[in-house]
Amino acid sequence: MAADFRLTGVLGKIVTILQVASVTQAFYIPGWSVKSYKNDEAIPLLVNKVYSDNTQLQYAYYDLPFVCPPKGAHQAGLPLLSGQTISLNLGEVLRGDRITQSDIELVMGKDSPCNFLCSKTITRKDLKRAREMVRDGYVAEWIVDNLPGATSFVTVDKTKKYYAAGFKIGYKDIELSSGRNRYYINNHLTIVIRYRKAPGKDGERGGKVVVAFEVYTKSVGQDKRLADGCPEDLNEVETPMELYIQPNSTDFSDLYPHSSYHPHESDMDINDGATLDVPYTYSVYWREDDKIEWAHRWDMYFVNQEEGSRIHWLAIINSIIISGSLSAIVAMILARTIRGDIKTYKDASVEEGKSKLKRKPRSGARTPKGEKTSSGLLDQVADMENDADVSSDDEALEDVTGWKLLHGDVFRAPAYGYVLAPLVGSGMQLIFVAFGLLFLSSLGVLNPSFRGGFVSCGVGLFVFAGIFSGYFSGRVYKTFGGKNWRKNTLITAALFPGLLFALVFILNLFVWAQASSTALPFGTLIGLILLWLCIQVPLVYVGSWYGYLRTGAWEHPTKTTALPRQLPLGQPWYIQPYQSILLAGLIPFAVIFIELLYVFQSLWQDKSGYYYVFGFLSVVSVILILTIAEVTVVTIYIKLCSEDYNWWWHSFFVGGGSAVWVFVYCIWYYLTKLHIEGFISSLLFFSYSFIACVVYGLLCGTVGFLTAYAFVRRIYGAIKAD
Repeated sequence: MAADFRLTGVLGKIVTILQVASVTQAFYIPGWSVKSYKNDEAIPLLVNKVYSDNTQLQYAYYDLPFVCPPKGAHQAGLPLLSGQTISLNLGEVLRGDRITQSDIELVMGKDSPCNFLCSKTITRKDLKRAREMVRDGYVAEWIVDNLPGATSFVTVDKTKKYYAAGFKIGYKDIELSSGRNRYYINNHLTIVIRYRKAPGKDGERGGKVVVAFEVYTKSVGQDKRLADGCPEDLNEVETPMELYIQPNSTDFSDLYPHSSYHPHESDMDINDGATLDVPYTYSVYWREDDKIEWAHRWDMYFVNQEEGSRIHWLAIINSIIISGSLSAIVAMILARTIRGDIKTYKDASVEEGKSKLKRKPRSGARTPKGEKTSSGLLDQVADMENDADVSSDDEALEDVTGWKLLHGDVFRAPAYGYVLAPLVGSGMQLIFVAFGLLFLSSLGVLNPSFRGGFVSCGVGLFVFAGIFSGYFSGRVYKTFGGKNWRKNTLITAALFPGLLFALVFILNLFVWAQASSTALPFGTLIGLILLWLCIQVPLVYVGSWYGYLRTGAWEHPTKTTALPRQLPLGQPWYIQPYQSILLAGLIPFAVIFIELLYVFQSLWQDKSGYYYVFGFLSVVSVILILTIAEVTVVTIYIKLCSEDYNWWWHSFFVGGGSAVWVFVYCIWYYLTKLHIEGFISSLLFFSYSFIACVVYGLLCGTVGFLTAYAFVRRIYGAIKAD
């Protein structure tokens, strides 16, 4: 047992992983999709979507009623017409991307101080929609050479510059006289593209690569414009472009001819036919920048995360301390205690065997030939001696208590084992997916330049990991004594994926009603169903057939009795199911608590950003698995010592108990950190959080179940060996 919980070995492995993580955390494959351009070569500018931190609803940029629609024109040197969408991978579709060729012209090295794009005529209804999106803080994502257009910032000490992907479509201001909000549209965009000489031979031939894409916004009113539609002076803008149309129901022009007073628009004015013309212009500037390497051009988007590296290291140190302390407890207490219990059981068994050999025959028994029959008094004395021997046997076995008394019941099949087996199979499937994604991300294969790659790879791993799901489900089901393995295969293939797909489909109905790009297209849903039915289900069948028929059940070291043992009454409060699950789940949650803050910030607040420190996350994940294993072992040992043999389901729920605390953390994060408004956005947040917690709970529950099973087999196998 001591070898299983050797603290020094665990810490040595963790240190090794930390060293690897420190190298790989900011690494992605250099030279991946390097694209160079020559002078005067056209570069496509793609528009994607708009999104906000205050809502979970995203929209395709060209679906907005107040922006310039694509003209369908052809630009020299570009393969697509404006308005044509580019092909997307599955991950891009699932994350709500809708990437389209724009009308904005970019030519390498050619500055353009001002270009008129269009004059968009919008109605009051469109104006209302624009004001709502400005109020919610929507930002737009444009793409040049696979880089998202960024708003630049500097740190407080002005020593570093960093980017935030996207740019705001407008802003609001408060009128001091009335305290009302006034909304303005950013209708002029200054595009700054930084480039440098291409590496290698391509650079020697005059090739250049894009290393930064910055967008600066400005709101410019309709007045003081040239004949081509451009403003007279972009540096001195007197009047911004306000999203407002004077109500027709009341004419204040005579009362306030020079006033900025804005009366409220009533609902009666929505369909009065009034319109507003919004002119859109843009500027393009090219700047050579030799300070930014192409292989590190994404680093500008993660300067703010690099500054938090100390906190990441604090999270790892916190996790190591918790896991190390728990390892020491398991090694020092459990190992010694179990060894002592096994020694006591062995001594009692030996003493019982010796006592049986010393027993004398009772009165009435056949005496050996040649011996005389004892008198009645001697017979009574012999009976008293035999009774004394039996009493001594009972005293010898008095010390055999607790988990050692459960050898005939500890491997009794659990209730609803036909559900537990598919859950364990699904958990193994998710473990394979999680470690596959962490491994590829830490190596840099899944990097920010591979747009949608993380989600696409996750879906692919999940589908093909169905063979692991079927194998473990079939083998656990056979171990529980199940007979209908085909039924178990069907449950395994449909339980978790089916419930997941049903929930996503129901959520999609709400999102479809909002015309959001977050909704999955119907064709994508059909494709996912085909992946599930045509690839994953057959793989689950193959894995289940091999695990159930070819490999078979795990052999148990002890035999199960015909009649179950009666459970003792008055169990301690801390071993009760709900209390023990919640208490045991606190420890793994404490391991990941700090790192959760960065994961949540990347998912829910910095939707335009990317979680980049997968090296740290990988280390924390390894420590988390060790912690869950140790917590489950301690909890199940205490349960067995209380002479309760119903540990199968308990080990699964103890392993996944931290998922309850993660969901509580989601609620706290929603109430304190987020500013989500609207029923649909709140529904999406809690639904996606619930799905994530279920996935996390299945994964960790499977780790707890398999660890507890190995532990129970080990200790009862030691009894049999002795």
